[in-house]
Amino acid sequence: MTANLGATPTIVLVGHGMVGQRFLEALAERGLTATHRVVVLCEEPRPAYDRVALTSYFSGKTPEDLSMTDMAFIDTHGIELYVGDPAETIDREAKKVTARSGQVFEYDALVLATGSYPFVPPVPNKDAEGCFVYRTIEDLLAIEEYAKSKATVGAVVGGGLLGLEAAGALKGLGLTSHIVEFAPRLMPVQVDEGGGAALLRTIEEMGLTVHTGVGTQEIVVGSDGAVTGMKLSDGSELATDMVVFSAGVRPRDQLARDCGLTVGERGGIAVDEQCRTVSDPHVFAIGECALAADGRVYGLVAPGYEQAATAAATIAADEASFTGADLSTKLKLLGVDVASFGDAHGATEDCLDVVYSDSRAGLYKKLVIGRDGTLLGGILVGDAEAYGTLRALTGSVPPISPESLVLPAGAGSGAQLGPSALPDEAIICSCHNVSKGTIRGAVTDHRCTTVPEVKKCTKAGTGCGSCVKVLGQLVTAELEASGVEVDKGLCGCFGQTREELYEIVLALRINTYQDLLDRYGREEARGGGGCEVCKPAVGSIIASLAPTIGASGYVLDGEQAALQDSNDHFLANLQKNGSYSVVPRIPGGEITPEGLIVIGEIARDFGLYTKITGGQRIDMFGARVEQLPLIWTRLVDAGFESGHAYGKALRTVKSCVGQTWCRYGVQDSVRMAIDLELRYRGLRSPHKLKSAVSGCARECAEAQSKDFGVIATSNGWNLYVGGNGGATPRHADLLAQDLTDAELVRLIDRFLMFYIRTADRLERTSTWLERIPGGLDHVRDVVVEDSLGICEELESLMADHVAHYADEWATTINDPEKLARFVSFVNAPDTPDPVVGFVPERDQIKPDLPLLTIGHRPLEGSAQR
Repeated sequence: MTANLGATPTIVLVGHGMVGQRFLEALAERGLTATHRVVVLCEEPRPAYDRVALTSYFSGKTPEDLSMTDMAFIDTHGIELYVGDPAETIDREAKKVTARSGQVFEYDALVLATGSYPFVPPVPNKDAEGCFVYRTIEDLLAIEEYAKSKATVGAVVGGGLLGLEAAGALKGLGLTSHIVEFAPRLMPVQVDEGGGAALLRTIEEMGLTVHTGVGTQEIVVGSDGAVTGMKLSDGSELATDMVVFSAGVRPRDQLARDCGLTVGERGGIAVDEQCRTVSDPHVFAIGECALAADGRVYGLVAPGYEQAATAAATIAADEASFTGADLSTKLKLLGVDVASFGDAHGATEDCLDVVYSDSRAGLYKKLVIGRDGTLLGGILVGDAEAYGTLRALTGSVPPISPESLVLPAGAGSGAQLGPSALPDEAIICSCHNVSKGTIRGAVTDHRCTTVPEVKKCTKAGTGCGSCVKVLGQLVTAELEASGVEVDKGLCGCFGQTREELYEIVLALRINTYQDLLDRYGREEARGGGGCEVCKPAVGSIIASLAPTIGASGYVLDGEQAALQDSNDHFLANLQKNGSYSVVPRIPGGEITPEGLIVIGEIARDFGLYTKITGGQRIDMFGARVEQLPLIWTRLVDAGFESGHAYGKALRTVKSCVGQTWCRYGVQDSVRMAIDLELRYRGLRSPHKLKSAVSGCARECAEAQSKDFGVIATSNGWNLYVGGNGGATPRHADLLAQDLTDAELVRLIDRFLMFYIRTADRLERTSTWLERIPGGLDHVRDVVVEDSLGICEELESLMADHVAHYADEWATTINDPEKLARFVSFVNAPDTPDPVVGFVPERDQIKPDLPLLTIGHRPLEGSAQR
């Protein structure tokens, strides 16, 4: 069939990757989606996703997490998106595109964004079973499946960006991993010999074996046709049962070749400065399939975005051109920072190098300086913290000496340049070509006051994300320069942040809220009673530090009782009809038949509604306030204790049955979950904490959706942090892998205490991890590498908590004074609240919630109007 276009001009986009999606956004920004029909032919079975972050799939991201396509955007702009239906032929004379489905689309403008394909060296048996490429989500799914069932050793052909990421992915899947690189060093395009050496040392320390200066001669296969090894160009042979080719890419230009468009000698669709093909003014090419006017095929996403914007502007009859792009890049490879910018290899005549190298620490920093002092470029390995500032300064003479720019803090004359040193024309976000001046204008002219607002206004920080830290510094600096006081205080009572208050309490051993308020509160708040924001926040700080600062850890003791939220007041969760729920702790989800019987008898005797929770516990609903101590007494007598379902504390540590029962299990996940839950029970924190332990990579306990999750490997345990379910789910990030029991517990101790120390009020670990400067890398530096020198203190704080833990239910039922609070009416303690009622449902109970009435007429719900 041929689409009937009518009089509406049509834009057909072939390919829907990152650059294709950016092109659609550029069309929308220029209003072209309102005046044109827009058709997208996408070859892959899913719309555009973040290919730059592809490897994060192996750290817990799902294909949905990687998606860059907001279907609401597609629908709002009336874009016709055909997934899994690529263009097959182009008839340039008739201006028609035929899709695989047989549909034919006429076009006024055709944009080719077909990307690239992986280059596979022409070696014997390259297509054998066990050989893969590393390019799409489908490739990763196939690699994962094969690695789980048929491979123990994997080899990656190619030591570039994707090659190193692929090798890390194989290692994460439990395979012994090798990297084979034909060049004499890893990442030969981005780093020089010194940078390659630093990178090599660090990667080998991670347990990966690197073979440089050798090529692949043949893939060796067994009698079943599956991979068994590789023959290398130096005559050696490498035993492996999986090979992943990641030896570069080539432009996907076959569609253009077939319809007679001009392509380059080494591939790429030839375009002019407007990204219009040199053969046909109605056809454009953008991204990795395009041979730009400067004779280069750009494999980075930022130039592709510029080309997308240029093509959209040209179609809109606006002036725009793409004459070349900055090839600077910052990468995170196997946890190692690698960055290069400008003339990184010193090709400029008479240039000089300034180099700092620390082989022990895996650091290498080189700046290329012109004779006149101009910063021309550089390479950073192991520490790329200064990348954003240095890249922006490229082409100018820095205000301080080059030596100061490469020396680390504390070494000689090391100095840090802030964003204020950058000129307004400096590009802060290379993905979207956003300058410092534009960001400043967003604050001063558009009244943006937060980083999210600036992101929305300018698109800065919405690409690879490497500029977000500098972006935040610029926004704060501009607000302060404009005379806007940036109040970071916790509330109207305290001018300090929660983190600052924690440090004050810890350093000065302040153990009461009133003392803290009177000494460090805002002048007008001192001597007062505080507010509902700071009281529970400070109460939590004091409770988390109680043994160390000499305070009572019991939340109903003295002043602490007045600081608690409603749930903590009664050590139970308040429900909608005024009753409470009771959740005993069931460590690791393991419970005996006797324990089940006790809970069943209590629920029966008190008429409670029972339900299995998502955290592998049993929740009992419908308890009246005066019944709570009676229920707790029976639970405590049977060996149960508080599950802290009411508190900002550790809730549960879920587990699968692990190697004890499951044929796939590789570690005892139940034992580990029980140990962790008993260790961290009662730990007060800025928000609730959830955890899980899975006994193998099948992840039945869903550990990667928890604040801290543990997954067993054949070599120990992998620790993931910062996960979250709920309304804004986030998969956890891998913090460390192949840990022993002791190493795992030590890192969790440090992680939790560092989170408690630095998080904001009511901030989950997922939000904290994304907010804290440096993110996961900084947290890893602190808790794994002890970069701040505080790990001993963090461990000591946790040891204090563990040693002084006491069950709050048991403490309460043994204190007659505390029991007096558990009544509905103080002046009639034996009278139950008559409003708390229930009606039967499915052989249990549910709250009886009468309609609000006015006179004798029910007030109807809005849904019935």
